[in-house]
Amino acid sequence: MNPPNLTLAHKLDDLSTWRNQLERELAHMGQFLADQDLRDELVAEQLLALRQRLSSDKLVVAFVAEFSRGKSELINAMFFADTGRRILPSAPGRTTMCPVELGYETGQKSCLWLLPIETRKDTQSLAQLRQMPAAWKHISLEGLDGEALAAAVGEVTRTRAVSVDDARELGLWHDDDAQGGQQSGSDSDATGNPSLRPDGRVDVPAWRHARINYPHPLLRRGLVVLDTPGLNAIGAEPELTFGVLPAAHALLFVLGADTGVTRSDLAVWRDYLGNGAMARYVVLNKIDTLFDPLLDDEVVRSQIESQCDAATQALQVSRADVFPISARQALAGRVQGNESELARSRLPALEAAIAKELLPQRRALLRGVVHDVMVRLEAHLGRRLNDQRRAVAEELLELRGLRGKNTATVRQMERRTAEESRDFEQCTARLQALRSIHHRTLHELLDELSSERVRQAAAELQRELDSQTLRLGARDSFERMCKDLRARLAQAQSRSDEIHNMLSGSYLRLNSDFAFSLVLGQAPDLSRFVRELDTIRRNYAHYLGLRHVLGLTRPKFMDQFKRVLISKLRVVFETASAEIELWNKSARVQIDTQLRERRGGYSRRLDALQRIQKASGDLEERITELEAQDKRIAQLHARVLANVVRVREWADGVSESPQESARQQLSA
Repeated sequence: MNPPNLTLAHKLDDLSTWRNQLERELAHMGQFLADQDLRDELVAEQLLALRQRLSSDKLVVAFVAEFSRGKSELINAMFFADTGRRILPSAPGRTTMCPVELGYETGQKSCLWLLPIETRKDTQSLAQLRQMPAAWKHISLEGLDGEALAAAVGEVTRTRAVSVDDARELGLWHDDDAQGGQQSGSDSDATGNPSLRPDGRVDVPAWRHARINYPHPLLRRGLVVLDTPGLNAIGAEPELTFGVLPAAHALLFVLGADTGVTRSDLAVWRDYLGNGAMARYVVLNKIDTLFDPLLDDEVVRSQIESQCDAATQALQVSRADVFPISARQALAGRVQGNESELARSRLPALEAAIAKELLPQRRALLRGVVHDVMVRLEAHLGRRLNDQRRAVAEELLELRGLRGKNTATVRQMERRTAEESRDFEQCTARLQALRSIHHRTLHELLDELSSERVRQAAAELQRELDSQTLRLGARDSFERMCKDLRARLAQAQSRSDEIHNMLSGSYLRLNSDFAFSLVLGQAPDLSRFVRELDTIRRNYAHYLGLRHVLGLTRPKFMDQFKRVLISKLRVVFETASAEIELWNKSARVQIDTQLRERRGGYSRRLDALQRIQKASGDLEERITELEAQDKRIAQLHARVLANVVRVREWADGVSESPQESARQQLSA
C-alpha cells in the first residue's frame, strides 16, 4: 500500500522536523542561559513564548462544497488512503451533515467529539463550548481498525426529524426564505430551509459540530482539516463564516465536473468565500464522469478544459487556481497502489500546488518570528555582558594603578569607592520617579487597547443597528466603528512614542549622571495591527450589505456576528497590548539588571580592597581573578552569539551539522 499524498506528506514532515529541531535548540539555549545565570525574566518569557508558538503551530485547510460534490471523498483520498478504505462517509445518501474538524492534539486520546444540535438554542459560541467538555458527546476511536473507525465517524451523517417550530428555534428554518420548505431536495439549487416531510416535520443534523482527534501522521504534523457541508451549514452557523473559515490558511472549494458551477455553488462562493482573504483553490471533482468510451481522449480533455474555463469565468479566479480531479480515482489508485490510476485522477497536481504555496509561507512566517526574538535576545544579552566587562575593566584599571602604592593609597581608594557607591544610590529616587511616571503613562496607553474598549465599540454598533429599519445602514455603522478603533490604535502609537521619548531622555541623563549604559530599543510599530484591523473591516463588511439583509434581522445571526467580531478584534488589540507591554518590560528589566549588577560590583570592589589592605599579595591575586573573569565573560559572550547563530541557521534551514557535535564545540 502506497503512503497517501507523498508530496504534501513529505513537505509537512519537513516542516514538522524543522519545528521540532528548533524547539530542541531553543530548549538547549534556555538551559545554557540558565546555567550561566543569564536567563532573567525577559529572556525566559520570550523563549517560552517562542517555543509555545512553534509547538502549537497548525496548518488549517478548509474544504467547502455543496452536497454530493465529492468533498469527503477528496479528503479521504488526500489524507486517509493509508487506512485502506473510506473514513469520512461519502457513499450516496450518506452526506456529512455538520462541520467536521480533523486534527490531533498531543496528550489527548483518539476520540470523536460531537456537539448536539440543541446547543444552538443557548447563547454560548462554538469557541466557548470548546472549553466545556460536558457539552459534547464522546466516542472513543482508540484501537479501531479502518472499518470500525469509518463506522464510528459515520455518526456525523445522522439527522433527526423535528417540527418546523423546533427547526426555527434552532436557526435552521426561516420564514422569510421565499422558497422555504418547498425544495425538492435536489442538490443543484439547494438553498434556504430543509424540505418538509409528509408528516410536516423536517430533517435537521443531529450534531452542530464534530471534532476528531486522531493520530494520523499528517494530523500529527500539525495539519487541521475542516470539512464544511454546504450553504445550509454555513448559513445556519454564522460563526463558521465569521470565525472558523477566515482563520483557515487555505480553502478548497469543491465543484462537480458533471454539474459545473450551479446556482447554489455560486451563492456559497459569492456570499461567503469570494473575498480573497485566504489561499483559495477551486477543485473541479468527478472528471471521471466525463470519460466516454465512444469519445476520443482529446475530446474528453477538451470538455474538462471547457468546464474549467467556465468555472474560472463564473467565480472570477485565475485558471491556475482551478484543478480538475477525480477523488474517486485517486482514492482507488492509492488504496490499490495503482500509480497509473492515481496519475489519471490528477490529484497530485493539486497537492503539489498546496505544498509549494502554503508550506513555504508557514515556514517563512515562523522563521521571521524566530529571527525577531533572536535579535531582541542578542541585543539584551549583549548589553548585559558588555556591562559586566566594562565594570571589570574599570576595576582592573584602578587595581593596576595600585601596584607599588602604600596602604594609605589603598585605604583612600576604598573610601572613594564607598563614596561612589553612596552617590550611586542617589539614583534610586530618580528611578522611583521614572517608574511612577512610566507606570501611569503605560496604564493610560494600555487602557486604549483594552478588551473593554472593544466591547464598548461593539455595543455602540449594536445600538446603532437596533435603531435602523431592516438595518440597511449596517455597513456604514460598522465602518464608523472600525474608524474609531483605528483611531484608538493611532492614539496608542502616539502614546507609545511619547513613552519612548520620555525614556530616551531619562536614559541619557542616567547614563551621564550615574554611569549607566542604558540603550533604548525602537518603540513598537503598531502599523501591522492597523493592517489587521483593515483586513477584518474588509472581510466583515462583506456580510453587512444588502445581500445579507435578511440575516441581519435575525437575532441569532447578529448575536453570533457580534460575538465572533469581538473575539477577532480582541485578538488584534490584545496582541498589540502584549507587544507594547513586552517592549516596556524590556526597558524595565534593563534598568533593574544594571542597578543590581552595579550594586554587586561596588560590593565586590570594596571587599577586594579590604582584602588588599590586609595582605599585599591579594592585589595581584585580585588582578589575576579579574583578568580571568574578563576572559570568561568574553568567551561566554561568544558562546551566547554561537547559540543565537545556531538557532538562526536552523530557522533558515542551513545548519546541517549534528546537534551534539555543535554543542560539544560550544562547550569546549
